[in-house]
Amino acid sequence: MPLSQTLAALADPNRQKILECLRKSELPVSEIAKNLNITLATLSHHLDILRRSNLVSSRREGRQIFYQINLSVVEEILEALTKMFKPGGN
Repeated sequence: MPLSQTLAALADPNRQKILECLRKSELPVSEIAKNLNITLATLSHHLDILRRSNLVSSRREGRQIFYQINLSVVEEILEALTKMFKPGGN
């Protein structure tokens, strides 16, 4: 996914809060919802955007879906931004 689309996914405050929730460990949707003041439908929408941008991955366990941050994509974003803003870099 192009960097611009990934950064657009990161631009939303609700998606930033979701990533903050997932920073330490994977969580089921119900636990993420407890930390946010949004409807489950809105949460699902934001998780879908994060998943399509590869910022999070999901797995199903019974009736629950667990989400976790995709660290390899986050590392790629950081690397691209570092190169972009490095003095004298391309």
